[in-house]
Amino acid sequence: MKRRDLIRHLTDFGCELRREGGNHSVYWNPANEEVAAIPRHSEIPINLARSICKQLEIEPPPRRA
Repeated sequence: MKRRDLIRHLTDFGCELRREGGNHSVYWNPANEEVAAIPRHSEIPINLARSICKQLEIEPPPRRA
């Protein structure tokens, strides 16, 4: 999945950018204080995207064909 699509999914569920790191952007879910690092790759594997959503305790992104 595209990184921008994952970021849009995270923000739709209330997650916010916490800080920018050297190779990652750190997003957090203010509802439960969970934090996850998003790599700066144009394509992020769907399994990694689902894992990030699980860390943030939000609904996983839909699988696309």
